[in-house]
Amino acid sequence: MSDRLAVLSQYLLPKQALTALAGKLASAQAGGLTTSVIRWFVARYGVNMAEAADPDIAAYASFNEFFTRPLKEGARPLANADFVCPVDGAISQFGAIERDRIFQAKGHGYSTTALVGGDAALASKFENGVFATLYLSPKDYHRIHMPCAGKLTRMIHVPGDLFSVNPVTARGVPGLFARNERVVCVFEGERGPFVMVLVGATIVGSMATVWHGVVNPPRPGHLRDWRYEDQDLRYRQGDEMGRFLLGSTVVMLFPRAALGFNPDWAPQGAIRMGEAMGRRLA
Repeated sequence: MSDRLAVLSQYLLPKQALTALAGKLASAQAGGLTTSVIRWFVARYGVNMAEAADPDIAAYASFNEFFTRPLKEGARPLANADFVCPVDGAISQFGAIERDRIFQAKGHGYSTTALVGGDAALASKFENGVFATLYLSPKDYHRIHMPCAGKLTRMIHVPGDLFSVNPVTARGVPGLFARNERVVCVFEGERGPFVMVLVGATIVGSMATVWHGVVNPPRPGHLRDWRYEDQDLRYRQGDEMGRFLLGSTVVMLFPRAALGFNPDWAPQGAIRMGEAMGRRLA
């Protein structure tokens, strides 16, 4: 079966309604029923609860509380590297931005301008830069951390579709990551600006940042833009910056010659938060 045919049903599903329903169910506190659902999920996806700050499944009042669980102190030590991996998951793609084009999968790409919500001036800062697309599966730790130190300058909530973001969908839906709902976080770092884009997906009830809280819902259907240049919101390498309530994808953009990627990286390779992602280029 072709990838396009495999994702055909996603065009027909009421993705927004399903996602809203999933969000309500995930936040519900249903006692023993919640515990049973979490226990099933842990067994189904092989979640490693031994590294959770609280490994007791019954301690989580809601599925969202379990899904965004913190890890034990020291579970993700930071590598001695200029840039560290911000999440647990898998490498979808990474590499050079060709002028303004980001590679998604064979035969598919999208523009940096589309990804950041149509702001050509912002996108131009990453012309011929580098990108990394990192996929978080259901079993993964779902908090997102800073790859390097940075000062927050802006956040943009871009409305969009809610296709699944698994590898099959990435191969079958053109421009997937610039079509789905997303939260664009813009930082100023030591080597210039960088962007972290939190991409929503089917059943992803919401996304949150540490400075704002839950960004969506609400979903007003139009672009929302927050400016932080006049606030001193600085985050160190490894600090938590956000989280997914159910899993999705992070896309990062860096300027030209900002970093060289870890030579051990390869598409579809497994990654852990805190591992070396790359080094500054001279």
